[in-house]
Amino acid sequence: MKRRNPHSGSSLESLLQEDDTLEELREAAIKKVVAWKLAQAMQRQKISKAEMARRLATSRSQLDRLLDPDNTTVTVATLSKAARAVGKRLKLDLVDAA
Repeated sequence: MKRRNPHSGSSLESLLQEDDTLEELREAAIKKVVAWKLAQAMQRQKISKAEMARRLATSRSQLDRLLDPDNTTVTVATLSKAARAVGKRLKLDLVDAA
């Protein structure tokens, strides 16, 4: 007898919700986008990593962690400070889960 796949017909999103990984993936995606946007703003404004680190009163290695899209340990306060350093502001929104 053939076993029925319990996830057959399920969406990837519902599978990820069951595995409790959907929120982690969303958080990682948000960090990747913010890091990319910061790097793009720095490039457009010709801000070097050394200058950006100076603006943030931090080291280049700390800045590298901030710009690393895979490093999800960066705080909202740090991201906001980095946004201000390139003339931007960080915008967060709270939306319904449904």
